Amino acid sequence: MLAAAARDMKAASDNLKGGNNDWALAIAYNAMLSGGRALMIAKGYAPSAEAHHLAVVQFCAAVFPADATPLVSTFNRYRVRRHDVVYGEAGSVGKDEAAHAVRTAQEFLGKIQMMFTS
Repeated sequence: MLAAAARDMKAASDNLKGGNNDWALAIAYNAMLSGGRALMIAKGYAPSAEAHHLAVVQFCAAVFPADATPLVSTFNRYRVRRHDVVYGEAGSVGKDEAAHAVRTAQEFLGKIQMMFTS
């Protein structure tokens, strides 16, 4: 699953460079979701089919170190934002917001990678 997250990070960066801000944010969020799911599975858990996005966010909130609370909160904010973008508010993401999403996803995945190696 971390390979899927890496693939999504490249796609998010490419979309950001191409000015596809909505998709850059949505794909950056998907990278975070894939990384969170990978961590969850590695720890012996799996999200249920119902509300699995929220379950992954809640799992990350429970296992990430306390200093990463703002990062997990941002992950949750992008969960909601991605839903808005995909299902309704096309064209609502600006370049700065998309760039922040890509940077946040990179930081989030870095934390996950550290948790796999420690």
